[in-house]
Amino acid sequence: MGNSYLWVKAFHIVFVSSWFAGLFYLPRIFVNLAMVEPSSHAERERLLLMARKLYRFSTLLMVPALALGLWLWIVVGIGWGGGQGWMHAKLAFVVAIVGYHHVCRRMLRTFEEGRNQRSHKWFRVFNEISVLGFIASVVLVVVKPF
Repeated sequence: MGNSYLWVKAFHIVFVSSWFAGLFYLPRIFVNLAMVEPSSHAERERLLLMARKLYRFSTLLMVPALALGLWLWIVVGIGWGGGQGWMHAKLAFVVAIVGYHHVCRRMLRTFEEGRNQRSHKWFRVFNEISVLGFIASVVLVVVKPF
């Protein structure tokens, strides 16, 4: 593995961490949106604008994170061969987190349409899913438990 591998790996880590930062904060905006009084239109619109921009930015970060991860997996061959169960688990988490990302978009749409029925407490719990996914992914890659 040459120098280019280390650059790809470094940028993969940067983009994954940045993408997750967006996934950590977007549901936090949902918590605040769920707490906005119906009469507070300006606050609601400001939070919706922040959520839209953060979702778009997070999506832009997700694309190179996934592309670089695929490059490390397919081109470099990380996770191939026997004893690589950790990679299967990590890929399952990647699929789940991409799904979580898209669920966030659907939730944003419900706020935009004024149809949210969930409480701020529900969104506080939902917010922790991305944290657990990030922790699990990092542990799988670093520790390689199986």
